[in-house]
Amino acid sequence: MKVQQVMTNSVDWVTSNSTVTEIAQLMKKDDVGSVPVCDGEKLVGIITDRDIVLKVVAAGDFNKNISAREIMNTNVVTVTSDQDVHEAADLMSKYQIRRLPVVEQGRLVGIVALGDLAIEKIHINEAGDALSDISQGAHHLN
Repeated sequence: MKVQQVMTNSVDWVTSNSTVTEIAQLMKKDDVGSVPVCDGEKLVGIITDRDIVLKVVAAGDFNKNISAREIMNTNVVTVTSDQDVHEAADLMSKYQIRRLPVVEQGRLVGIVALGDLAIEKIHINEAGDALSDISQGAHHLN
C-alpha cells in the first residue's frame, strides 16, 4: 500500500514569517503537535509543540513576534506519495516522529500520521511498534 492511499491531502501550514502565537493557535485549532513551514508550496521546515516549549518558553524568551524561521527545524524527514506505508512507519520509528510531510519535488502535497497507518489493519502491528519506539524515546520530567 502506498502513502497516497492513507495520507491527508489537506494540510494547514505556516510561512517562515508566521509568529509563534499564530503557530500555536493553528496547532490548537487542528489539534496537532507539528506544523509544516512553507514558502509558497515548498516545504522549508517544520515546527513542533516541543520546539515552542524548549526554544521559546523554557528559554524565557516569550515574545509574540518570534517567527517560525527562528525556531523551525530545517532538516525535515519526509516521504513521497508513492512510497510504501511500511517505509513511512519505519521512518516514524527511526526518527521518533508521529507525522511525516508528504512532498513531491519539494512541494508539500499532504501529511501522513501514525494514526493513518494504524487504521489499516495490516499495518496495526507496525504502527504499534513505531508508537512504542517513539514513546520509549520520549524523555519524561520528574
